[in-house]
Amino acid sequence: MNCLLVSATSLEISPFIQHCRNSYKLDYIDLHLDFLITGVGMLNTTYALMKHLQLKRPTVVIDAGIAGTFSNKYDPGSVVVVKNELLADLGVEERDGYKDVFDLKLLPQNQFPFTKKKLTNIHTEFLERTSLPQVNSISVNQITTSKKKAELYQTKYKAHIENMEGAAVHYVCLREKIPFVQIRSISNVVGDRNKRNWKLKEAVNNLNTELIRLVESL
Repeated sequence: MNCLLVSATSLEISPFIQHCRNSYKLDYIDLHLDFLITGVGMLNTTYALMKHLQLKRPTVVIDAGIAGTFSNKYDPGSVVVVKNELLADLGVEERDGYKDVFDLKLLPQNQFPFTKKKLTNIHTEFLERTSLPQVNSISVNQITTSKKKAELYQTKYKAHIENMEGAAVHYVCLREKIPFVQIRSISNVVGDRNKRNWKLKEAVNNLNTELIRLVESL
């Protein structure tokens, strides 16, 4: 099996990289592992992932990173797996409220790879293999800092978390028909910019614990 591990930054998966250097477990399973650090954001991720696919087609893509949470159900430090990814801030703010590209009829909400606006991971075997809570995530170009915008995303998209790259991975993998899974750890509550309240270190450690477990189970 050829597995491609994708992350926006090396910081988010550095404990896993160190584990691979110090462990021999991967030498005894049928797995070849490649790493792809894309840079932050959907544009960087789409470009980097497509460039990689021109050179090598993986059996499965694992996207790993941190995220902010909208929900009290998922505390900072917890780890989740993304079932549905949505584009949240591609649209326009009008007098009667925010309208995304689907509301504006610029993109059909069921045009492949979208299903009712969602980029849904159909590879349930990988979702279930993680044994993590399955969530709805939104991908944004601008991190949400206002309570009003957070409430909009929760109401409109039933969002549990937000990140800046997930939709790119879901979109490319669905279009290219490559199995994938996206796992995210919660570093902070959306809107809280006081980083003294964040649990970044704990989020990274917990993310990598789950990442090690998932990869070694493949």
